[in-house]
Amino acid sequence: MDKRSHEERAKAGLKTRREVLGAEYVDKAMASVDDFNAEFVELLNTYCWNDIWNRPGLDRKSRSILNLAMLSALGRSHELKLHINGALNNGLSKDQIKEVLLQVAIYCGVPAAVESFRCAREVFKDRGA
Repeated sequence: MDKRSHEERAKAGLKTRREVLGAEYVDKAMASVDDFNAEFVELLNTYCWNDIWNRPGLDRKSRSILNLAMLSALGRSHELKLHINGALNNGLSKDQIKEVLLQVAIYCGVPAAVESFRCAREVFKDRGA
């Protein structure tokens, strides 16, 4: 169990979030924090981005693979695009992302994979990849 203070864990999570999703995106998201969503953002940074993403059991590539599959299955296109970017930042290749999405087609259905491939192509185009 992480013995650091809540504030230290939140800072560590924010650092991980920036490394995975990109500082520009995270800084923009953090600039929109207000009284309504501040507690939710703190929860994301502390529990999601530190307590889960920084666990030693899986590396970041593996966590990205899981996120791509789960977000594809759930049909969460906006978040999927974000995590395709994160997967590339974590060292996954376009071919590895393609393999994840092919697996999605078999286990989650072709419509989920169609949307996921569309998202991936948009991200690749935006990144000039």
